[in-house]
Amino acid sequence: MTPAIAAERVERALKFVEGRWKLVILFRLFGGKVRRFSDLEREIPGISQKMLTQQLRQLEKDGIVRRIVHHQVPPKVEYSLTEWGQALCPALDALLKWVDLRERLTEVVV
Repeated sequence: MTPAIAAERVERALKFVEGRWKLVILFRLFGGKVRRFSDLEREIPGISQKMLTQQLRQLEKDGIVRRIVHHQVPPKVEYSLTEWGQALCPALDALLKWVDLRERLTEVVV
């Protein structure tokens, strides 16, 4: 793979998770967790209902999140990761380890 192709693929991958809230939402759904909209809203301080709705719709459109509608009164809507969305977990775990390494290295220098 050439550097140009790699850069193009990384850019394509980042488009799926770009935005302030998508990664936070994904972390709340990792591990097979199923969350109602109100649960996500409560667990993510600072996100508005409008923004949460937009981000969930985009993640659903991209095939990362599954929206499950239970037809009952009152209506119940739940969100979970698709198999493809769950496949992001190792990559994001690696990113967390990378950030943790940086913080430990910074502490040693100070």
